[in-house]
Amino acid sequence: MSGHSKWSTIKRKKAKVDAKRGKLFTKAIKEIQVAARVGGGDPEANPRLRTAVLAAKAINMPLDNIDRAIKKAVGELGGVEYEQITYEGYGPGGVAVFVETLTDNKNRTVGEVRHLFSKYGGNMGESGCVGWMFNRRGIIALDAAKADEDQVIEIALEAGAIDVSNEDGTLEVLTDPFKVEEVRQVLEAAGMPIESAEVTMVPQNTVSIEGKQAESCLKMIELLEDNDDVQNVYTNADIPEDLLDDD
Repeated sequence: MSGHSKWSTIKRKKAKVDAKRGKLFTKAIKEIQVAARVGGGDPEANPRLRTAVLAAKAINMPLDNIDRAIKKAVGELGGVEYEQITYEGYGPGGVAVFVETLTDNKNRTVGEVRHLFSKYGGNMGESGCVGWMFNRRGIIALDAAKADEDQVIEIALEAGAIDVSNEDGTLEVLTDPFKVEEVRQVLEAAGMPIESAEVTMVPQNTVSIEGKQAESCLKMIELLEDNDDVQNVYTNADIPEDLLDDD
């Protein structure tokens, strides 16, 4: 779990200081619209939408933007329809890379994703080629400085969480993907300061890479994440701390 935890923690840190807030808003709005279109526009009755709204609020998206995105999704306002597509492949050093996208033009998206894989020494594979290496899990993050770790562990495990770990001052509560909202609500009701709650992909095992391979892998992932159509990038790469800390 440590390789994933390190990566997810650094992603959260980067998101907090990301100057390209417009890109963050674009990705959040896409997820809200797809979640609302699939499960309905009521966050209380749609766990995926509730999680998407919480993620949008975490990056300080105005409530008007959130409401407008939901209304577009359910047909109250005109809007673009997005298709969910995943791409899988191998990065430098043979690490697994799993890419989730929301796009209104899949030909554009597949071309851009394939280009980045190739440019940095990786290659895009067939659907399912690396997906089996990951488990879909919920992760709830809390600031360890503001929450009692023992209390979080007790409450989270009693609520059905799988595990709790402390990663660089962040308490990460691991859950089944269908229980992330239930566990989050229990922690919140107990007064725990929730930083984020999301459903993500956790690698079953990590692969250590170093030197030029690690640099190329990190650059490829960063550029994939920077693509407007890409929502999430997951990898089983265990990248050296010093490269991650450079950001």
